[in-house]
Amino acid sequence: MRSESAALRSLPASTEVPAPPSRADRLRSLASESFDLLVIGGGVTGAGAARDAALRGLKVALVEREDFASGTSSRSSRLIHGGLRYLEHGHLGLVFESSIERRRLLHLAPHLVRPLAFVWPVYEGARVPRWKLNAGLMLYDALSLFRNVKAYQRLSLKQVVEAEPGIKSDGLKGGARYYDAATDDARLTLANALGASEAGAVVLNHASVKRLVLEDGKATGAVVVDHLTGVEHTVRARAVVNATGPWSDEIRQLDSKQERKGPSVRGSKGVHIAVPRSRLNIGDALTLLSPVDGRVMFILPADAFTLIGTTETATRAHPAEVRASEADVAYLLASANAFFPEANLTREDMVSAWAGIRPLAASGYHGNSDAGSASREHTIDVSPSGVLAISGGKLTTFRVMARDVVNAVERHLSLPHKKPVTHEQPLPGGDILKLDAELAAAKQAVGDPATGEHLVRAYGSRWHAVWALTRETPALAEPLVEGLPYRRAEAAWGVTHEMVQTLADLLIRRLKVAFETRDQGRAAAVRAAQVMAPLLGWDAAETERQLAAYAVDAQRIFGVDPSDA
Repeated sequence: MRSESAALRSLPASTEVPAPPSRADRLRSLASESFDLLVIGGGVTGAGAARDAALRGLKVALVEREDFASGTSSRSSRLIHGGLRYLEHGHLGLVFESSIERRRLLHLAPHLVRPLAFVWPVYEGARVPRWKLNAGLMLYDALSLFRNVKAYQRLSLKQVVEAEPGIKSDGLKGGARYYDAATDDARLTLANALGASEAGAVVLNHASVKRLVLEDGKATGAVVVDHLTGVEHTVRARAVVNATGPWSDEIRQLDSKQERKGPSVRGSKGVHIAVPRSRLNIGDALTLLSPVDGRVMFILPADAFTLIGTTETATRAHPAEVRASEADVAYLLASANAFFPEANLTREDMVSAWAGIRPLAASGYHGNSDAGSASREHTIDVSPSGVLAISGGKLTTFRVMARDVVNAVERHLSLPHKKPVTHEQPLPGGDILKLDAELAAAKQAVGDPATGEHLVRAYGSRWHAVWALTRETPALAEPLVEGLPYRRAEAAWGVTHEMVQTLADLLIRRLKVAFETRDQGRAAAVRAAQVMAPLLGWDAAETERQLAAYAVDAQRIFGVDPSDA
């Protein structure tokens, strides 16, 4: 049996940042205590719900089969946006709600959510002509109550070309610039999981629900398997929430009282690729209509890389096995090259490709098989045994989804309603008075601007504690990957403060190493293991097993299928 070692306990304790209880202590709590609420699923919705409920005073447990954000919540377009394209389909309520949440998250997590300008070029004969785009953007600003970062601006042909010199000018009529926000989706999810833990919830990754506990026809908990030891624990809870996204119907199948009326979630596959910024050096983000099929897509700046996405196609792949296909990659490259012909991007330029499944509520299709027009509204239903399931929604509105499902839990348990506080309480690391000052301080302290900026963007006000590890152990200041801003101290911090248990937890979700290296982090895994092994009690054999497991995980997520699955 693997256990956290004495080396972990010997690391300098941070007086600023609370560390989660040890995994052993959390497992004991799951097995020995009774909870008001068990949340199944550690994506952004489940983590957000656990935090909301714990902050309202409920006794909460959260279990996640793999790792926080290991599914859809780490494979998005990394945008916090009002959803401009949803105006085409008349989803005004969702756009209004999303715009409010965008503004709120810019204040509650300024390190993780930052303003991002978009340029939308309009070409002759486009499905969305200039007049329609301007009308839509005027409505977009109105639905944000004119409180967006900046008001949209009309752009002439000359202004579009000045903003993006490499863009195709043939047929260009002009365009517009508008504003949304970018985020680190996996770390936004993690911040909610950490916030839940700090509010008193028992939070555990790498632990799956084997079966529900049903007594007198009602769900009263679940049998949970700890994947690191294989030991089963029975978790008792008065209410159970299924927040597993594209896995929702698998949990429903564990409920013997659940009526089978077809799937509750109809997922669609979204694929992104990353290329070096030097190969496609854009200024602002770009919103484009793909010449291949006319659907809205994005080209997004991401530090030293440019992201191109996304697709929206039906898939038969299991959520844990979904990957990009060669057809997906070809579609995205062809779409980008159509707008930036001089870039002439090829398959060899691609650093990484990944796919996620949008867990759209089946009811959102309204008889339409087109996932692009399906509603992103969320739904909550209660099974005959009392399991509450939340489906649909989008990353931007996770806090609203969490609020609504905890409200439903209160009603289900006949509890008096307590006002949620997540609309005003910063996420962990978000208590920053002046972000620019924090960035300047980090760059000076670290001595490397890219690393300083990364530390603040990832950890917010907690970057001081992460970097302090390098003063105790100078070797922890060494990079995990040459040319990227990630340092070995982050591997140690991940174990002690962010519930990292595997190399994939660190290199795919806590950091973006796997997305930004052509070997998907395999070389970095060796360096990370040198830091993690003594902290997690890995001997040489276990370290080799962990490295082999990481290679499998990297291939599972970033491999490209020869054909659509």
